[in-house]
Amino acid sequence: MRKATLIAGLLVLAFAWGGPLPGAAATSFTAHMIVHMSVVALAAPLIAIGISGTKLDPSARLPRLFSPVLAAMLEFAIVWGWHMPLLHIAARQNGLVNIAEQASFLGGGILLWLSCLNRAAGGATSGAVAGALIGTLGLLLTSMHMTLLGALIAFASRPLYVENGVPICGSDPATAVADQQLGGVIMLFAGGLIYLAGGLALMARVVLKEPPPSSSHREASP
Repeated sequence: MRKATLIAGLLVLAFAWGGPLPGAAATSFTAHMIVHMSVVALAAPLIAIGISGTKLDPSARLPRLFSPVLAAMLEFAIVWGWHMPLLHIAARQNGLVNIAEQASFLGGGILLWLSCLNRAAGGATSGAVAGALIGTLGLLLTSMHMTLLGALIAFASRPLYVENGVPICGSDPATAVADQQLGGVIMLFAGGLIYLAGGLALMARVVLKEPPPSSSHREASP
């Protein structure tokens, strides 16, 4: 199952980076957002689930570097930073900057999911419950800030990414706004809902497990 999940994540990544979307993203904000969501909301969690708990998973060996809350803060900085006009335009116009953008999307996403999955592992013990809460918090924080950023982009009434007075996704401002709004909706629903579902799944994995029997429930000796 893990191997299949890992392969699925790599296939999503290959399509996002090697399919028709990168070419379309040069002139379409919607295509750019589909690439973005494919990397952070599909490929990253699938790859993380595929390697979690295996020899490829560094989170168990380096727990201090894989804190769900710190990873969520890093993911916030990555996602919001690359959608600031200056960096967003630079990534569109410079191949090396674009590689850095995509690598940070993938790396930040895998870091966050591995951190949360690792903290939630361990069964229905008190430590696992606390870990699940922290892991859930990390994913819910990410869901919230992606939903907020998606909403800000979706409800913007003017082009946000403009160079020399011209929208970078077409010269027609009305078309650029419509394209931008659709991209924001994709981020709002895809990013927000997938991270929300991940957080709830981590909590359910512990809550739905039957707790170990306590001494008070042991049968009395005859």
